[in-house]
Amino acid sequence: MRAGMAAVMVAVLAVGGCTGDDGSPGTAPSSQPPPSFAPGADGAGDPYFPTYGNGGYDVAGYDLDLRYDPKTGLLNGTANVTATATQDLSSFNLDLAGLAVSKVSIGGQPATSKAVQDELTITPAAGIVKGTSFTVTIDYGGRPEPLSNDALGDGGWLRTNDGAFALGQPESASTWFPVNDHPSDKATFALAMTVPDGVEAISNGVPGERSTAGGWTTWRWSEAKPMASYLATVVIGQYRVTTSTHDGKPLITAVPESLPANGPAARSMTLTGEIADFLVTRFGPYPFDSYGGVVIDDDRVGYALETQSRPVYGNVFFRSSTNPTVVAHELAHQWYGDSVALERWQDIWLNEGFATYAEWLWLEHKGERTTQQSFDAAFDGFDWKTPTGDPGRDQIFGDAVYQRGAMLVHALRKTIGDQAFFALLKSWPAEHRDGNATTADFIAAAERAAGRDLKGFFRQWLENKTAPTRP
Repeated sequence: MRAGMAAVMVAVLAVGGCTGDDGSPGTAPSSQPPPSFAPGADGAGDPYFPTYGNGGYDVAGYDLDLRYDPKTGLLNGTANVTATATQDLSSFNLDLAGLAVSKVSIGGQPATSKAVQDELTITPAAGIVKGTSFTVTIDYGGRPEPLSNDALGDGGWLRTNDGAFALGQPESASTWFPVNDHPSDKATFALAMTVPDGVEAISNGVPGERSTAGGWTTWRWSEAKPMASYLATVVIGQYRVTTSTHDGKPLITAVPESLPANGPAARSMTLTGEIADFLVTRFGPYPFDSYGGVVIDDDRVGYALETQSRPVYGNVFFRSSTNPTVVAHELAHQWYGDSVALERWQDIWLNEGFATYAEWLWLEHKGERTTQQSFDAAFDGFDWKTPTGDPGRDQIFGDAVYQRGAMLVHALRKTIGDQAFFALLKSWPAEHRDGNATTADFIAAAERAAGRDLKGFFRQWLENKTAPTRP
């Protein structure tokens, strides 16, 4: 659905024409001082990635109307970004990497823009007053490329022989649309992607009406729940798309035509509904309006990512057999990491520790091994030198986050007891649904669930660089 165009409030900086009772010049009454306009910050201030994201506004939604030609690699179209000013703005930034902007307007009025590296600075014709809702419309295009990170790998738009895909963490979205690229600013998302007939385009959320004209097909998708920008994805190419309904909601999976129709990847995707239903018993109601999964057959993708409502899996997980545990991991993120998102990247254990523990819960549910056995296997011989609560920007995908994070979750269970623990597993995503949270928020929630102080426990598991007390 196309975002509505909101009028931009123009500040009046001078007042005239007022007179007193005697006809002399008077003073207009004013309950507020005049605005003091300033540029929004060119970063969200994350301690690990200070330049990611931007300040001065809060995005409500992205509405993209794009066209991609697999033969030329050209992407072009229009982005409507609806936001609210959180300060008096003279200008503001969006993140956009490697694509050229041809036109910008705000509320239908022309605005100017300047691109420097991956920052797009937009200057409205008049200042935007704090609290004002506005829509910036940006026409842009080019040949998107991924962003390279020596420690964390490439993220963003990757071209393929038959299409492309956009995927990556901690940044990805800025390679294919203008965005406030930090998880602290969640927003709704709508995509109309036009591709040649016979090519599939799969994205987040609920599918909309598909239309065809002149040899091109437009695929429409919408995610109505707020989403962190790195969770936005589009996968374009030759795919077998399977559509069904699960618990009254669309369940859409896609597997490349290059893989067997009934191979391990396809069979793993059929487990999506069953695994989601199991996780509901542990984490509470499923938080989104659709289910699904997409497999990518590309050696550049050696990971899976919890793209909201429709995780993407590298085929590396399905080389020889089905892999329910990776599906359990990414589906667990729909509660822990997507619905309840990070406020800062330092707290990523809140995502990965719980998703890894979901793997252990699934294995226990299937009778393969208990969560205690999974804990013992991880604990023995573990290197405790990296603290889970502050692993450093280059270790946000390391064992201190995943395995030590999962061990922390199990140790918490042993410390506060099953009744309080499983109640917490449901109350945490319910209380913070569609929002953001921090480690401090979780500690407070755990202490409420336990009815006692747990700071010593969390200090051992989050901060210490030696082995914590084994529960």
